[in-house]
Amino acid sequence: MNDYLPIIVLLMLGVVFVALSFVASSLFAPRKRPTVAKLAPYECGIVPDREPPQRFPVRFYLVAMIFIIFDIEIVFLYPWAVVFHQLRAFGLVEILVFAAVVFVSFMYLVSHGALDWGPAKRLRPVTGARTTESTVTRVGSRPKSRSHEAA
Repeated sequence: MNDYLPIIVLLMLGVVFVALSFVASSLFAPRKRPTVAKLAPYECGIVPDREPPQRFPVRFYLVAMIFIIFDIEIVFLYPWAVVFHQLRAFGLVEILVFAAVVFVSFMYLVSHGALDWGPAKRLRPVTGARTTESTVTRVGSRPKSRSHEAA
């Protein structure tokens, strides 16, 4: 138990710090609503004369997250490479788990459009009237093709 005492004390100090931070912010925070000047974007002391044309797309932040993920991966790969021969199979398993976590996070970002920098894809309007024959394939029926019509 004595080995874990410093960790428990540090954990308790962290919890106390977080609790005191929340209490202090609720006590000392201003109760007024923000003014227009406070809500305006700050541009190095220059008062903006017009609103920004658009907000940053979410993809911008996703690319920043990809950069951070790979930056952290490189930071952890250097020490691992230095002591690779001393770690043996344990080191190999650990780096494979770490690479899997990085790969899963990368796939999450890619699946949410982090690398889609083209224009936004829009659905095309439906041309012509929709009927059951144009939208539903009947069970057991084959689609009509030109080879069946020629025979």
